[in-house]
Amino acid sequence: MLIIDGHLDLAWNALGWNRDLRQATYTIRGLEAGIPGKGRAANTVALPELRRGRVAVSFATLLARCTGQTVPHMDFASQAQAYGMAQGQLAYYRGLERDGLARILQDAPSLRQHVAAWQNWERAGADARNAPPLGFVISMESADSIRDAAQLGEWWAAGLRLLGPAHYGPGRFAGGTGTELGLTALGEALLREMQALGMLLDLTHFSDEAFWQAVAIYDGRVLASHNNCRALVPHQRQFSDEQLKLIIERDGVIGAAFDIWMLQPGFVRGDSNEAVFIETAIEHIDHICQLAGNSRHAAIGSDLDGGFGREQSPCDLDTIADFARLPRLLAARGYSEDDISNILHGNWLRLLYSAWDG
Repeated sequence: MLIIDGHLDLAWNALGWNRDLRQATYTIRGLEAGIPGKGRAANTVALPELRRGRVAVSFATLLARCTGQTVPHMDFASQAQAYGMAQGQLAYYRGLERDGLARILQDAPSLRQHVAAWQNWERAGADARNAPPLGFVISMESADSIRDAAQLGEWWAAGLRLLGPAHYGPGRFAGGTGTELGLTALGEALLREMQALGMLLDLTHFSDEAFWQAVAIYDGRVLASHNNCRALVPHQRQFSDEQLKLIIERDGVIGAAFDIWMLQPGFVRGDSNEAVFIETAIEHIDHICQLAGNSRHAAIGSDLDGGFGREQSPCDLDTIADFARLPRLLAARGYSEDDISNILHGNWLRLLYSAWDG
């Protein structure tokens, strides 16, 4: 069954971590052997594994912050630097498209054509030698690389379709994870321009204050691309049931993240991952389905290799190709084939078509 992953930091890995994602995951691990640092020689995502895992579409991110607290390859000293990095990440995706390895999906016809190509490939036997290109929907995590609302149209024309204004800390547009800050004046204007353009709002990483302010201004469809449940893991990074219900009421979708910091209560980065399994992420999917009373709002938003590797992923996940086990695991929980189809790709497709078909 085809899978859509609602959050992968592919360009950040390729440019910030200098990973050639055309190579297999194990090749990249070998090249990084001996390089110090979290996640090194432990990556789980590369283009060959995406194909093996049937991850036909990814929400592929642009990530560059400008919070005043510089972090190499992520948080820059000036807005102009953040803009330049995000533009470079977008150019990377375009480069993969020119090489025939990816297809940038910007509208409903291109998405339908892409999904049909993958379904036809599966029916024909899924020969890896003639696999279709991977599909990328361009997303942005932290809007700091956008100068102001007036520049948003430029980003739309370049292919940006989903935007999460916040990340960790105090952003230029909104307070993010770890803060109690709301929207800034720039953020309020940005949301209004997003609404006018039809750009989907990703609520992930908003502080509680910014979350409720944002949904009061932006009244369109919303998503949480990679977000788990506070009822299961009590931390501000997760959303409360009240927040999740708001997303459900707006016919939005929540992608379950596979970062075990978001799966195990009290997990401390650097601890062992031996108690967390892929099944643990399914508990968050199940919680969302129980809140909704159906399977129409839960999905996958793995965030794999989002600044970590196997050491902070479920212990029974070696690479993203292991997502091929998800149908069986969901079926063991009693989910029907239609439910599984919704969770693995149908809900993301419904959200995108609803936004793009007008």
